Amino acid sequence: QVQLVQSGGGLVQAGGSLRLSCALSGRTFSMYDMHWFRQAPGKDREFVGSITWSGGRTDYADSVKGRFRVSRDHAQNTAYLQMNNLEPEDTAIYYCAARAPGMDSYNYWGQGTQVTVSS
Repeated sequence: QVQLVQSGGGLVQAGGSLRLSCALSGRTFSMYDMHWFRQAPGKDREFVGSITWSGGRTDYADSVKGRFRVSRDHAQNTAYLQMNNLEPEDTAIYYCAARAPGMDSYNYWGQGTQVTVSS
């Protein structure tokens, strides 16, 4: 059974940090680019950041550049989203997703994890 299991998240004060994890099981982790999205109440889901299968390239939404960092650990089959200098506007449910390189659709999604930033 293929699973993307997320962990981390929670409540933090503005200016604080959190790290989200996303572990893939049942498939070869290195075959997939990993993406992070978020969805705030009443808003559409938006792209946050991504990392290629090799880890050689990362991309970020303008709203998080310089504050968030995506990484991956192939030994742990896990992708990470390090979030620093958090703002109340970062409050959302965060999702990770795995996508084979060159494909348009996502193969697997995590279950989502809540991040709440208080002012």
